[in-house]
Amino acid sequence: MSPLVVHGLWSRGRGIVLWGEHGDRPATTSMRPSTAARPHPFAASVADLTALHPGKPATAVLLLPSRRGGPIASPELGTRGRPQPEPTLEPWSVPALLIDPSELEDLAETVGYGTSVRHLRAVVRLADDLVRRGRVLPTLVRNEIVARARWRPVARGGDAVAVRALIAATPPVGRAEHPGPDPAALVTDALHTLVDAAVRDRLAAAGHATESDGREGPFGSWLHALKSADDRVGQSPGRMGIVAEGIAAWDALGDTDLTEGTVCVRLDEVPTLHGPADDPDDQTGDGTKWQLRFLLRSAADPSLLLPAEDVWSGKAGAKFTDPEGLFTAELERAAGVLPLLGPAVEAEKPGVYDLTVAETVEFLDGGAEQLVAAGFDVQLPASWGGRRKLALKLSVRGAPVDQAAVHRLGRHQLASYRWALAVGEDALTDEELAGLAAAKSSLVRLRGRWVSVDPELLRAGLEYLRRDPDREKPPLPTPADLLALLHGGFEAPLPVTEVTTDGWIDDFLAGRVQRTIEPVEPPPTFVATLRPYQSRGVAWLSFMTSIGLGACLADDMGLGKTVQLLALEAMERAQDDRRPTLLVCPMSLLGTWQREAAKFAPELRVHLHHGADRGRVRTEGVDLVVTTYSTAARDADELAGIRWHRLALDEAQAVKNQNTGPAQALRRIPAGHRVALTGTPVENRLADLWSLSDLLNPGVLGGRQEFRERFEVPIERRGDLAAATELRRLTRPFLLRRLKTDPTVLADLPEKIEILQEYRLTREQVTLYRATVDEMMTKIADSAGVKRRGNILAAITKLKQICNHPAHLLHDGSPIGHRSGKVNRLEELLAEILDSGDRALCFTQFAEFGHLLVPHLSHRLNVKIAFLHGGLSQRRRDSIVEHFQSGEGPSILLASLKTGGAGLTLTAATHVLHLDRWWNPAVEEQATDRAFRIGQRRSVQVRKFVCPGTIEERIDDVITKKEALADLVVTDGEDWLTELSTDSLREVFTLGREAADD
Repeated sequence: MSPLVVHGLWSRGRGIVLWGEHGDRPATTSMRPSTAARPHPFAASVADLTALHPGKPATAVLLLPSRRGGPIASPELGTRGRPQPEPTLEPWSVPALLIDPSELEDLAETVGYGTSVRHLRAVVRLADDLVRRGRVLPTLVRNEIVARARWRPVARGGDAVAVRALIAATPPVGRAEHPGPDPAALVTDALHTLVDAAVRDRLAAAGHATESDGREGPFGSWLHALKSADDRVGQSPGRMGIVAEGIAAWDALGDTDLTEGTVCVRLDEVPTLHGPADDPDDQTGDGTKWQLRFLLRSAADPSLLLPAEDVWSGKAGAKFTDPEGLFTAELERAAGVLPLLGPAVEAEKPGVYDLTVAETVEFLDGGAEQLVAAGFDVQLPASWGGRRKLALKLSVRGAPVDQAAVHRLGRHQLASYRWALAVGEDALTDEELAGLAAAKSSLVRLRGRWVSVDPELLRAGLEYLRRDPDREKPPLPTPADLLALLHGGFEAPLPVTEVTTDGWIDDFLAGRVQRTIEPVEPPPTFVATLRPYQSRGVAWLSFMTSIGLGACLADDMGLGKTVQLLALEAMERAQDDRRPTLLVCPMSLLGTWQREAAKFAPELRVHLHHGADRGRVRTEGVDLVVTTYSTAARDADELAGIRWHRLALDEAQAVKNQNTGPAQALRRIPAGHRVALTGTPVENRLADLWSLSDLLNPGVLGGRQEFRERFEVPIERRGDLAAATELRRLTRPFLLRRLKTDPTVLADLPEKIEILQEYRLTREQVTLYRATVDEMMTKIADSAGVKRRGNILAAITKLKQICNHPAHLLHDGSPIGHRSGKVNRLEELLAEILDSGDRALCFTQFAEFGHLLVPHLSHRLNVKIAFLHGGLSQRRRDSIVEHFQSGEGPSILLASLKTGGAGLTLTAATHVLHLDRWWNPAVEEQATDRAFRIGQRRSVQVRKFVCPGTIEERIDDVITKKEALADLVVTDGEDWLTELSTDSLREVFTLGREAADD
């Protein structure tokens, strides 16, 4: 059932009209309103309305805000969208229902009602209340054709205020009938009609409706029409003149004219006769009491301001039609706005009212503004300094630091803090603090002005400062707390309105510290040569460790985040003995970390905590414990019981959802420092950034809901540049992001970066792989010669196809889904490449696999994919290459190895991905050289997909490690496998445990 919102309006001549709209707006509409009313495409049917209320079916022509696609949904439907052009008012025809006023008091509970229905109910209630209290008079309405006997409301004083409030509150949709009436005319017509009907209903209930007074003639006919259901008088309009003359005095008794003037409320500071110590009337302890005075100001002559005494003495009669009624009505309205005026209005002749201190503070702190907003004049004493907020101010001085010794300094040695209490913008002296502490009122004099302060907050602020008499010891123990303070997430009894900083703190908050700190030299135990930007990254990580702030190293893909963290670990271990670091990564990167550590930091003692036989966490004699996100979630209790030197998260976008098991588990793990490595700190939404930041430095960006309201909604929905700038300011200190295009990085990059891209098989792939190995090994063992050689090559092909995707082996056209670890990883990499604005060249030796990938990747990434294969004409092939090189075509080009591996120039690509391995390195190099060749001015990242524990890894090891196979460059790539023994083949083909995903 779609949402239904019911709206209402008062239609002159017809009465109360209800109409509705459904919330299930069609996805596309092509309706264009014209000058003639068109059917409203989303209006509720009469059947829907009559199911809620009895009534008479009708139609209404409404002027509704519209755009090209049709009428705009009302706010009550709660629909939101992107900013749109300004709408126009266009006429639309809607099904409607005419209902009796009594039906408004019995509305359905399961339907949403708009503001217009609530407004109509208020009009009906006022009409009934006027009739109940006898605030009605009979009248005569006549024209040339007919005379009618009517009952009319008499709204004076507070009732006149109520009528004016209803006129001001008329919602736009309540006056949308075409042509749209004036709100005053609409409410007045409704009130007169409803009062007349209510009086007749009461007379009928009392048995007077059909009685006759026994007299004929104009007066008898008029009286009879006043009591009957039909208001028409049985006399000609001309004969009814005598009645009109007779009731002229009643007609003259009209409503109070509230447009003649308004009440002015003046607050006076009145000195007491005696000193503050011995005067019982002294309210503030400063020889002062406060009074409100009420005056009447003329709208025609604003300079005419009459005191209440003149109103009650009759002196104002010459200036106002009904001064007492106007004065009383306005005072009643003022009391409705500000209830503390109630006792003053209840006086017999209100004029002056003495306030208590609490009432004075209430009046000054907001009551006066409420009265002004409601249209009243308010005068305050010149000595009033306004409501002042109590706050804290903080100054932070960064101590001079020897960068080489940063890691040996305690956090308190890096900065000192000083707090101050402020009233408004003014920081208070010690003498002023003492005076505030001794004050017995929340209304006090400060520097010659009256100000009001919250006594409870004042007490809390003073206690906060007294707990540190010198106010020199830092209540803020870490820079993480300082960041939370700047965001408003630091817990203090008062808001912190100002933070002044100097020294290295300025560079830290501005994100300049990574440029000002000196690059570090890793120890001899680290055997790689760091590039300058990498050396600066290690120095930054070391600095963040020293100040206890979690760090996000968000360098672009391929800039060596792994190497920088390993260099940091090697440097720290060379300085002193440390607790082990826990490093969490996707399963596909376990082997990468193990190999990279052995290659660049061979003295680091690395332990893999993974697998069914992993046992308890090993920390003795270990520097780096590497595990997966899934394993960390399973072993959360054990890992949380260990105090780690550092918690490092690789591919940290894995914890972008704070509600997942791994994200919750990692928050529990205690560590002296936390580091996140990710090339995509914001993968899909800004919520990703909050989740990552809150894991690194809890509270630094506030709570989840606060972040959503302050940043997520303004930036994502409205493109708020100010909010985006503020978010960058808050994240800059702990997020280091370098791109390949940065001038300081570009000069440091190598010409070609080669990466072995690991992934893991899904459960379906594992099952197929093992079954295929068993089947093919039986065939190989039972064959010889050429047939054996053919079975071996067939087995290799089948296993490669399984590593690609089960559907590639089965040839069944089944959906791609998430059935392949290789395809899943490929999607992630291509998404990062597209986000960075780069172009990618993907090679596969199987054209069939390419045909499977193209529609799947196009759907998943929402982009077009170009595909070069042998089935294309030369003309079509040249067109694809030309568009890819020009930058106009798709950013991803998929090519079969034979078709795209030679003879082409594709230097627009900065990423080359070998999806399935061609075991002749020369063939792979030739394909890579389509992008990495003369004319390529940017670095090229080359990724070769390999699943550990499968035939892909086994043969890759043989190719890279055995010098005897160097002649593969000039031989058929896989021929050597056919010469292996059956036992050797089984060893090559058998699936390792590390191949399966968690």
